[in-house]
Amino acid sequence: MASIKLVLRTNQKDHTGKSPLYIRIIKDRKTKFITAGLKLKENDWDELKQRVKKSYPNSARMNAALAQKVADAEGQIADMERKVKTVSIKRIKEAIKGKEIPNFFEFSRKHCERIRNNVSISTYKNYHAYLDKFEKWVGTKDVYFDEITVSLLMDYMSYLSNVLKNGNTTQRYSIMILAIMFKEAIKEDKIPEHMYPFSKLKLKKDPSRRQFLKKEQFEEILKYKLDEKSKASVYRDMFIFSIFAGGLRFSDVLEFQVKHFNEEERRIQKVIRKTGRMHQFKIGQLALDIINKYKKENAEQDDFIFPVITNKELYLKDDEYRYTFIESANKAANFQLQRIAKKLEIPVKVTFHISRHTFATNALNNGMRIEHVSKLMDHRDISTTQVYAKIISEELDKAVDNYIY
Repeated sequence: MASIKLVLRTNQKDHTGKSPLYIRIIKDRKTKFITAGLKLKENDWDELKQRVKKSYPNSARMNAALAQKVADAEGQIADMERKVKTVSIKRIKEAIKGKEIPNFFEFSRKHCERIRNNVSISTYKNYHAYLDKFEKWVGTKDVYFDEITVSLLMDYMSYLSNVLKNGNTTQRYSIMILAIMFKEAIKEDKIPEHMYPFSKLKLKKDPSRRQFLKKEQFEEILKYKLDEKSKASVYRDMFIFSIFAGGLRFSDVLEFQVKHFNEEERRIQKVIRKTGRMHQFKIGQLALDIINKYKKENAEQDDFIFPVITNKELYLKDDEYRYTFIESANKAANFQLQRIAKKLEIPVKVTFHISRHTFATNALNNGMRIEHVSKLMDHRDISTTQVYAKIISEELDKAVDNYIY
């Protein structure tokens, strides 16, 4: 026999001091919760009498509605237990809520598995990470789509900001992943469109701040004395190579192979990992010198130029291994670059990715047409490249302010 009780879940208290009220069902020592659609402060709820206290506005109407919900739930359970000798607590909850509304986490996890082979490993892992984060905050996997309301999401955003101290960008992603799952559920006709709660949320966006190195700064890094056999030297050369090779991303430099370079034409031709598009462009002398420094004398076509990847076969065949290796090597590269920058007293947080920003801003500064910079960076839309033109304009404004009176 299942038991039903109204429970104020004070462990989910929001920033106003209110906690959500749930209908708790216990059967065979297993517990399920169904939202009662109400939030109260502890001193407004009478746990013993299972009622909202009289001092609370509209308490009589609220108590009548709560009593009806409990009665309906008890009726559903009684009907099911008459018809079926053994019924699971999950089936009871579905019957009370209405089976047409799916469990949010069950649907979302299944969706992630369905798209696993169609998205990058980083995207797949990020989806799961943000779902785990939300699940940890909610405190249960037993959450249905209709329980994720504007109010609940606002409380979650408050938690992200005030407790986890997440910045605006992290908060946006945390909410956007949940919104993607809602959109997919709507697309599959699992939930109605009116259940989508995200339209009423206001997500703040941090202004785009793209750091880059000035010419004299990356030249300092280039000239900095390092042990030629050290990893620091390899990562530094990869960083400089990226600056002089169209701002190639770390993963593309890491897995740059002999077959990707046409020596006669001094041209790189490679499928870019992030976009999946074939990209080709000519390189200058400094990038060529770095290739010649690392290219083995009797290299095979599938040999990597830079001596970082230790297990070529596993890297090329195993997606999971490749993802983990790229992530680990990128962190190692950033660590070495930041050490060098600190010793040179460069007032910029130097990560490998700013080689991309450095290429773009220096190319534009030197007079390269924005269309050409866009093409070299493999941007699909020139508006992406225009961000760098704006940076150059802002730098020019600063120069005027500082030197023209």
